[in-house]
Amino acid sequence: MKKFLMLAGAAVFAWFASPAMAAETVTGEVVDLACYLPHPEMKGSGHRKCAETCAKKGMPLGILTDDKQVYLLLEDHENPKPYEQAKAKAAEKITVEGDKAAQGGLQAIVVESVK
Repeated sequence: MKKFLMLAGAAVFAWFASPAMAAETVTGEVVDLACYLPHPEMKGSGHRKCAETCAKKGMPLGILTDDKQVYLLLEDHENPKPYEQAKAKAAEKITVEGDKAAQGGLQAIVVESVK
């Protein structure tokens, strides 16, 4: 868990430091990464309550696309409301629009809007 939180922190740092970002959309299921990464079967409506609990505790969230890509969801510090909307959609399929970032194999998207 400690390593994962360090990776999440590195992703946030990379978001601020990386000039290679472009606004894009990503569609997929909101997953709580603390459960999904070590146990990929922990997703979908059967995992909703756990994912909601993890989200409320501040655990990192991601979006799992249909082609099995995972993006760490990052809060836009100037506009946190869309990230809060994404948190409320744990285990649901949503579309996120924002700037993508990648560093050291970790993919992320800054949540600027949620549909």
